[in-house]
Amino acid sequence: MAVKSFVNVVNISSLVFIFFVTSCLADFIPDPVPNKFGYVCDPKRFALMGLNMADFAYCDTTLSYEVRAKDLVDRMTLTEKAHQMGDKATGVIRIGLPRYHWWSEALHGVSYIGHGTYFNELVPNATSFPTVIHTTAAFNQSLWKAIGQAVSTEARAMYNLGNAGLTYWSPVINPVRDPRWGRITETPGEDPFVVGTYAANFVRGLQDIEGQEQTNDARFRPLKASACCKHYAAYDVDNWKGVSRFTFDAKVTEQDMVETFLRPFEMCVKDGDASSVMCSYNRVNGIPTCADPILLKEIVREQWKFNGYIVSDCDSIQEIVERHKWLNDTAEEAVAHTLKAGLDLDCGDYYPVYLENSVKQGKVKEEEIDRSLNYLYVVLMRLGFFDGIPSLMSLGKKDICSEEHIELAAEASRQGAVLLKNIEANLPWKPYAHKNLAVIGPLANATRDMLGNYEGVPCRYVSPLDGLSAHGQVTYEEGCEGIKCPTDKLIFQATQAAKQADATILVVGTNLKIEAEGLDRDDLVLPGFQNQLITQVAVASKGPVILVIMSAGGVDISQFLNPDRNLEYINKKIKGILWVGHPGQEGGRAIADVIYGKYNPGGRLPITWYHNDYVDKLPMSSMPLRPVDSLSYPGRTYKFFNGSTVYPFGYGLSYTTFSYKLITSRNAPINIKLDRLQHCRNLDYKDKKFEQPCPAVLVDDIICDNEITFEVQVQNTGDRDGSEVLMVYSKPPEGIIGTHIKQVVGFERVFVPAKQSQKVKFVLDACKSLRIVDNKGYTLLPSGLHKILLGTSPEAIQVNVSFAK
Repeated sequence: MAVKSFVNVVNISSLVFIFFVTSCLADFIPDPVPNKFGYVCDPKRFALMGLNMADFAYCDTTLSYEVRAKDLVDRMTLTEKAHQMGDKATGVIRIGLPRYHWWSEALHGVSYIGHGTYFNELVPNATSFPTVIHTTAAFNQSLWKAIGQAVSTEARAMYNLGNAGLTYWSPVINPVRDPRWGRITETPGEDPFVVGTYAANFVRGLQDIEGQEQTNDARFRPLKASACCKHYAAYDVDNWKGVSRFTFDAKVTEQDMVETFLRPFEMCVKDGDASSVMCSYNRVNGIPTCADPILLKEIVREQWKFNGYIVSDCDSIQEIVERHKWLNDTAEEAVAHTLKAGLDLDCGDYYPVYLENSVKQGKVKEEEIDRSLNYLYVVLMRLGFFDGIPSLMSLGKKDICSEEHIELAAEASRQGAVLLKNIEANLPWKPYAHKNLAVIGPLANATRDMLGNYEGVPCRYVSPLDGLSAHGQVTYEEGCEGIKCPTDKLIFQATQAAKQADATILVVGTNLKIEAEGLDRDDLVLPGFQNQLITQVAVASKGPVILVIMSAGGVDISQFLNPDRNLEYINKKIKGILWVGHPGQEGGRAIADVIYGKYNPGGRLPITWYHNDYVDKLPMSSMPLRPVDSLSYPGRTYKFFNGSTVYPFGYGLSYTTFSYKLITSRNAPINIKLDRLQHCRNLDYKDKKFEQPCPAVLVDDIICDNEITFEVQVQNTGDRDGSEVLMVYSKPPEGIIGTHIKQVVGFERVFVPAKQSQKVKFVLDACKSLRIVDNKGYTLLPSGLHKILLGTSPEAIQVNVSFAK
């Protein structure tokens, strides 16, 4: 056994070495890459390599993409095919195929992370928008799409200049199940519908070419850039108390899988028409997601009609072998399993190194490789990698960090800011109302910390200190030795500054040292002595104090909110609280614009802010969304948690006030006649008095053409222009066991001038908006009295659903 093991190690090492040398050599072989010519199939490029382009059918534009991709793949040897199956595809020079680096990132701007994109003197920077959790708080679909469009414009310009690829592994669309998760800054929050709506809009913005958004066959629709929905699926634990994303086995019910974990991905694929999906590191119910044919082939490709390629999170196959030790697979067995499951591209070296031997050992057919390569090359053809896209070829340096994009970044930062507290209507301040300002806190002069992660090199920074300095004489004190605030030794200096100033602005919170990829939180409080800094500065301050919180996840700041007699004086001194997420390169402008009334805040929290003791009640690794009564675990997210919170999902104040009035009927009955092939399904009820004659019908069994149409008049009852986020929820019939409390089914951000009103129309798909998922994983339309709720307003629409044979 020892000799055999040694031989295996030598063989594996040799394979890795050979691939490494091949990859390195590919970087030095004279290869007229497409950027030099604009695209692959340029006759001059082929001539430079001593080839005649007419000999290669994959460059014949009269043929379909699928036929051309097949011709390209059929020309390769097995070895050459395997070397195209990793994120650093080596290319095949003898047939005119250049190398291509698949991995680029564009979560909230073109990033330097990945092998496909880089910054240099030619392209020194790119617009850095707020992180996704911040932008989501705007609840503005047109903004989300506009950011996607701006990012893809800069990405395409960088590609034209030779500094970027065309395939971007963004966005992250995992719903936030637990408030401790380190990657909240990357996500669109906790509601699966909101997450999916964000995904569809951002992906459309990133991918769509104006005028070519719809084609007769979506498989061949041209793409401005390629977006990737990740991380599929049930991925939301990174590194918590020894539980690692690389080995975590998410035990998920079919109910939660359908209702929460899969829904955003379905919307991203179906509504966004995403051209890539990335599987995650974790297992789901014992099977690594990248090796699960049900998740990849059956659901994504067959059920959702996916047009694109599926890629692994980086080195996932290696993790399957080395850490999961799934089935005790060898490397050759693992690549066979993942390829047959539907994984097309390996972000890593396992496919390039081990696929050839796996085929030769009879573990997988070469035909499976061909199929995956066809998916990959069709996407590159849609992107114009082979033929170019004339309308995009003029994009260049002028389109990167343009004034328009910088202003969009500032507007996104303003729209996502959430006003949490404003006692005595202290805010907004008048310009120069306070001659001397104390600007205090570990994030008061933040620059890179405003960017979050998966960032690029920004066009510039406007720190909070920069933005506020335009409004008075500023004294700046850090108050803490870094974000972790390990001691109180800098607090005294901060209190002295507050004593002398006419007003004080505290900027506190978290950064990537507290919550990040690979770093989950243990608690929900501000780090170290930050609370003490706030308290002592508030006590010492001569004038009003505004608390600005820069964080991704929620923080328990209830001690600065509760009417506790011991804290009453402090709470009254803190006149306002503003949450600004990670606000991007223009964050300081947005903070100043909100505080000084240039902009009226209208953002809403996309996650629940829990009290800190919530994390003591259940482990992060417990996956159920619903309460687990046998273990006394509370529910998760606003849909299943009914306890007290610091701030609820959807919370946010304005400098003005709004009221809603339904101007259509408050009743919308839905009567559905069933035929003999449509059957009633039973539901579990809390009491017999709630039972219905026909409790529910399987959604897939009915033609769902019923719509709930209504119009709402949003009245601005205050003296300032402002934007209101009208959130629409559905509430299921009473008495059904295990349903959500309520769920978002629509939302609209609407600008309303002072003392005026705007009408907002909603058209809801009845089946999508009223559906529930039962404990067997069935998606059902239940009968009985549903309610459509308008935010926290008493206005509601009653929808009585009934079935009859």
